[in-house]
Amino acid sequence: MHRRKRRWSPQDTRTWKRRRISRSWERDGRNRLSPYWKSPARSHSRSRKNKAYWERSHKAWSKNDRGTHSISFQSESYSTKSSVVEKSRSRRHLNHHTSCRHRSRSGSYSSKSHRSAKDSQTIEDDKEGHLVCRIGDRILDRYEIVRILGEGTFGRVVECFDRHRGGTKVALKIIRNVKKYREAAQLEINVLKKIQEQDRENKNMCVMMWDSFDYHGHACIAFELLGKSTFDFQKENNYLPYPLKQIRDMAFQLFHAIKFLHDNKLTHTDLKPENILFVNSDFNTSYNEAQNCEEKCVRNPSIRIIDFGSATFDHEYHSTIVATRHYRPPEVLLELGWAQPCDVWSLGCILFEYYTGSTLFQTHDNREHLVMMEKILGPLPRRMVYKTKKQKYFRNGSLIWDETSADGRYVSKNCHPLKTYKKEDSPEHNELFDLLQRMLEYSPTLRISLDEALRHPFFTRLTPEERKLGSRTSRDLSR
Repeated sequence: MHRRKRRWSPQDTRTWKRRRISRSWERDGRNRLSPYWKSPARSHSRSRKNKAYWERSHKAWSKNDRGTHSISFQSESYSTKSSVVEKSRSRRHLNHHTSCRHRSRSGSYSSKSHRSAKDSQTIEDDKEGHLVCRIGDRILDRYEIVRILGEGTFGRVVECFDRHRGGTKVALKIIRNVKKYREAAQLEINVLKKIQEQDRENKNMCVMMWDSFDYHGHACIAFELLGKSTFDFQKENNYLPYPLKQIRDMAFQLFHAIKFLHDNKLTHTDLKPENILFVNSDFNTSYNEAQNCEEKCVRNPSIRIIDFGSATFDHEYHSTIVATRHYRPPEVLLELGWAQPCDVWSLGCILFEYYTGSTLFQTHDNREHLVMMEKILGPLPRRMVYKTKKQKYFRNGSLIWDETSADGRYVSKNCHPLKTYKKEDSPEHNELFDLLQRMLEYSPTLRISLDEALRHPFFTRLTPEERKLGSRTSRDLSR
């Protein structure tokens, strides 16, 4: 389409500048003004005042002294760039030239720093926005990186020495320099602060936050250093089940921790074995003759709940989809709305996984997920089927599913009624499966509450010592 040329006047400064940065101009490479005004250095600089800039530019145009003034503008642009703009551009990787330049710890460029080699540590982000972490690097001259503990979508977790705490080891969660993850991290920080206000003695098994700060666009949260997650421990143990006694002990702690959140009008929404960590994951080893392998048994089953990035207060907006796929309740799959009972469903799936070593619903598809639920727990309630907007999954009130397909044969082979997974027909095992059945109730209103669950006969076998939650707050941070 033909574009009409626009004549410049001093009154058009604001309009011209706004249009100058539009992406359509970058794509076609056109400039509505004379090529004299086109300067690569000026196109990215924001350090000059608009008024002075246009006065000098208009003066140069009127004198027709293009070459001299063009060079002087370019040299001035490179020499007077704002460090704030440079840091912002470097973090977002908008210019390939800035990817080769590194910032010193203070935020200025290392090329202009006269500090020692130790103080001129460079700060870099990789192409995905993760902070590049090296062993021995220091953050805020306080946290010295020892090793990388893990990496996820949100960012990285590193083990550090806290120099302000006498070299105590901490876990430092470094969020990616991406807006949505920074915002989620701030929400998690707010939740953790509110938890600490209500649990100053840390008796409710929620991870303890020690510090939070921003580091060159990366939200950072310092936590107490804990052991391995219950998932990682089970994985390294060849997915062998946990002993029933330890399952009872961990379940008792989990129920108390999540009940504490629910009492404070908070829903975790992302409970899974990866977000449940042992305080100390040291273990004893014995030989398992039935499995013909070495078996690890954790010495102390004390646990902590982590990852409150998705936690939601009752009064806050509830997103449509929550929870990791395998631990997602039916009301979320059918988009019927959710509340605190969704955490109870997730806990039921977790306890089953501890008991068997296998995921209860191993799928990545909503329809297949619902079919698995019906195979294991029985048919979905008619009321939920007719109420959901997801009618594409149903015909005449029944799930649309082909039993003869590859997926159909897989589900038929691997999914059986819940009680068939019971290993022994003993009171302890019967009590556990009765509890699981009530936790995996389809209807959220009929699902057992955690207050009721803590009074279930499954926990009557706990000793008085095992019921003392306050004794679980001690931890070994010198590891």
